Amino acid sequence: MSERLSIPRYAMALAEVASLRSEDPFRKVGAAALDFDNRVIATAYNGLAPGFDAPEGFWDDRDKRQKFMLHAEINLCSLFKRGEAKIVATTTMPCTACMQTLCAYGIREIYYREIYQASHAPEIAETYGIKLEQIIA
Repeated sequence: MSERLSIPRYAMALAEVASLRSEDPFRKVGAAALDFDNRVIATAYNGLAPGFDAPEGFWDDRDKRQKFMLHAEINLCSLFKRGEAKIVATTTMPCTACMQTLCAYGIREIYYREIYQASHAPEIAETYGIKLEQIIA
């Protein structure tokens, strides 16, 4: 019999599957949110605003298009109300702005796979008493 996935690994697996939907050829990020009963309430990925069709050549220049990308965590938070989610898993550590948003939504546990060096997420998590933990495959 195989070992049952822990809740953090389960959430991470969902985030990894969500990342496969990202249209960004440079960085594919997925995220998943679970409620206080560990039920899945949302999955999301980084990409353009819903309904926006990128013009020819849009994806060619990463620096130019980066400001138009919506982060997976922001897309995720748009799918539930504050206080509904307890756990968020994301394939990359939240950037500073996304970490602040997750705090505002009352998230208590955040799991990530890849470290994002330019983020102040660890300091923010410590200040607000949020569990921030790396999950390595």
